Amino acid sequence: MGPRRAAVLIGVHLLIAAHIIHWLIAGRTLSPVEPSESMYTIERGQLNAGFIFFALAIISTFIFGRFFCGWGCHLVALQDLCGWMMKKIGVRPKPFRSRLLVWVPLSLALYMFVWPTFKRDVLAPQLQQYWPEGLTYIGASPPFPGFTNELMTTGFWDTFAGPLLAIPFLLICGFATVYFLGAKGFCTYACPYGGFFAPAQQIAPGRIMVDPDKCEGCGHCTAVCTSNVRVHEEIKAYGGVVDPGCMRCMDCISVCPNDALSFKFARPAVFRKRAKAATPKPNPDLSWSEEFALAIVFLVTFTAMRGIYGLVPMLFAGGIAICVTFLSWKLWRLPHDANVRIIGAQLKRAGKVRPSGWIFSVASVLVLALVAHSAFIKAHLIQARSADSKIHVNLASVMAGRADLVPQESRAYARKALVHYHAASSIQSGGFGLGETIEIPMRSAWLHLVLGEPEKAKFNLQSVIEREGPSDGVYSDLVHVMRLLGQHDEAIALMRNTLADNVDFTELRNVAAQMLLARGDQSAALALFDDAVKVLPYDAALRAQYASYLMNAGQLPAALEQLGIAIELDPNNGRLRHDLAIALFANGRIAEAQNEIDRAARLDPINAAAYFTSAAEILVQLGRQQDAAEWVRRARAAQDAAKSRES
Repeated sequence: MGPRRAAVLIGVHLLIAAHIIHWLIAGRTLSPVEPSESMYTIERGQLNAGFIFFALAIISTFIFGRFFCGWGCHLVALQDLCGWMMKKIGVRPKPFRSRLLVWVPLSLALYMFVWPTFKRDVLAPQLQQYWPEGLTYIGASPPFPGFTNELMTTGFWDTFAGPLLAIPFLLICGFATVYFLGAKGFCTYACPYGGFFAPAQQIAPGRIMVDPDKCEGCGHCTAVCTSNVRVHEEIKAYGGVVDPGCMRCMDCISVCPNDALSFKFARPAVFRKRAKAATPKPNPDLSWSEEFALAIVFLVTFTAMRGIYGLVPMLFAGGIAICVTFLSWKLWRLPHDANVRIIGAQLKRAGKVRPSGWIFSVASVLVLALVAHSAFIKAHLIQARSADSKIHVNLASVMAGRADLVPQESRAYARKALVHYHAASSIQSGGFGLGETIEIPMRSAWLHLVLGEPEKAKFNLQSVIEREGPSDGVYSDLVHVMRLLGQHDEAIALMRNTLADNVDFTELRNVAAQMLLARGDQSAALALFDDAVKVLPYDAALRAQYASYLMNAGQLPAALEQLGIAIELDPNNGRLRHDLAIALFANGRIAEAQNEIDRAARLDPINAAAYFTSAAEILVQLGRQQDAAEWVRRARAAQDAAKSRES
């Protein structure tokens, strides 16, 4: 089945390429069909294609088993390609067998998909009640905002790592995991999605079964299995494959010389009993003491490497951690065993370390030193964030340059956080890091404002722009700091130049418009939006912003025109309908405005109470008390309905 599966996996990659090309051409496309996107659905309520796809994949696994893993996963394709290339040069990786580390995928899956909800709805309320300081250790948990439709996106690549990680990811999660751990090493020990697929498969009635009258126990099935399953032993013991690592590649079926194996519906694996006379299970590679020690090595490495310097995502960190764990084990065994080897490399023979063993030792020590250094940097970042989270200040006072109003305790925490952020910064910046984490200068800028040091804050923000390039939020923060320093003309000139090259910087445009309005230059403020909509004519949110400024300028017909175009572009946006209603109220078109409020509430029921309340407030201002009372009643009914949904 190898060629057929390869063709399917190539087709999967062609679909991925077509998806990216469509986004590059159209600028807007279906959100990434990637299971990790489910995190944003669970934590933020963003219903996306990744969540729907992941849910369907799990449901299908409950019925047919892990067909998605074997026939549709790009990481499986990567490992199979690497394994095939190794086989061509005579390298045949041996499966690494651990009893404890196989729980890593499930642990990662629970961390990704269960922990955010548990933290928000269970742990955070308990900590808030009994130990408020504990909240600083688990991080903020904003309330669940409700579900929103995010099936289409313009920021297709926003949640993915940069292209610089492609080659190291290929080397670690492809070649290294296959070479050290076996054909599906990454799937077995680091894939969080497999953490859900593996137990789901145990309940699936779709299974690989054997006809015992035809099976001769030749072992061909085990020889071709790329999922590290001992097929010939399992079918003898259980009458079929029960290993949760089986990915339904069907190679065992196609290679059987007697057609003894087949895929059929039978009793799920979780209910199968082992035959008493069956061959005993193979011995694991690790003792229990080694299992626990290596579990600690994995945890420390994963924590140290995940997100280091803002580069390493979770999947990559898992691949690195499991490879480092394997190297640590072999390095530990080198002085203790008479013979040690890794696949084709004999590290030690008859008690004597060979040259390859010394090379391996030096390389492994360097890798462990790098992990230790990353752990050192991470420790400083953790301490910096802890001190940073304990700063309680009035934001308006700080942004107004009134650092003298900051409590002494918060100033002490700010200084402490700066010390640790500085230690975690790059060597070029005077710290110990091998790279720079963008978080450090950003947070340092804020901390310098807390301490009343705007010049240092400005320097940090400028360094971010120099390294990372133009950014809407960073430029907006820089302008705020420049205003604190009294550099108003320089700030306006900077914003004009920046917006000329970055029309999509909405936050900076708002700041620029507000500054121009404060100086009485209304026409220049409106011109910023007029220029922007000419370049981005299909941006509904931009037109809504433009309309709000036109309303404040008293240009109601122009505001209604912009809102009308925005609604044509995004007709199912409740917020836009609400904004149109406000403009209609201001224009004296009361009946039309009330109709738009109704439409807004139907399109966006989560915010219905807020929409009804704003209608009531406007009607009170217009002297229509009776109408306002009706909208207040509806607002209360909407609030009661929302509470019922929550309960």
